[in-house]
Amino acid sequence: MRGRWFGRGAGVVAVLVSIGACGTLPERRDEVTSEVTRFQQALGAGRHEQLCAALAPATREELEHTAESRCERAIGRAIAEREVPAAGAVQGVDVYGDQARVVLERDTLFLARFPAGWKVTAAGCVPRPERPHRCAVKGG
Repeated sequence: MRGRWFGRGAGVVAVLVSIGACGTLPERRDEVTSEVTRFQQALGAGRHEQLCAALAPATREELEHTAESRCERAIGRAIAEREVPAAGAVQGVDVYGDQARVVLERDTLFLARFPAGWKVTAAGCVPRPERPHRCAVKGG
């Protein structure tokens, strides 16, 4: 008797978990798309401070370390050298739990979800056959 109850209870839990997961996926895609839109608007307007605020902590640290300068100056240099392009329209959004990939016309951005919201973990990314993307701005 106890085994049958456990089996039914586990089935109900599995259904509730799958319903909850399905319900959050569109919301997460919308959140990611909104963050990418804000990032692209700041990029187009040359608002380096906003771009830096949109970066994940490890990404910002790596950018500053590599450039040996503050984030705002380093991101400005990456934009000037076209390592981080004005990327155009969103072509696709993939969300995997707390990680996301957004494919744009001329760039691919990777994001992660933090307590404060979605942050860019890599930008200026170019796909390579059979290998990970090569990204101009990325975390360590």
